[in-house]
Amino acid sequence: QVQVVESGGGLVQAGGSLRLSCAASGRTFTRYMMGWFRQAPGEEREFVAAIGWTGDTTAYSDSVKGRFTISRDNLKNTVYLQMNSLKPEDTAVYYCAAHSRLSSSYLWGPYDYWGQGTQVTVSS
Repeated sequence: QVQVVESGGGLVQAGGSLRLSCAASGRTFTRYMMGWFRQAPGEEREFVAAIGWTGDTTAYSDSVKGRFTISRDNLKNTVYLQMNSLKPEDTAVYYCAAHSRLSSSYLWGPYDYWGQGTQVTVSS
């Protein structure tokens, strides 16, 4: 089992950047695929990005591809989401999630372990 805690959210102007961090507990972090999701007010939670065990495999939603970058540091048990060229429509609560399924086909989910979320607000 793993616990994840997000940090790094905040208020930023359109065109700006933020980096979210997700710290995971446990000694088996390398066995977990990690993902970022977001949920805007009145909307369903949506997939943003995911990364495989070694960091060699990644996936992105079309809405963030080319602007966001997911990475992980297995020595620090941490996964990051670098968000550049932010837009007002990126405003949402961002959640970190994890699962331990083997195949990279599960990058998009389902995810079993979730953090509490961190708010990202992009002003126009």
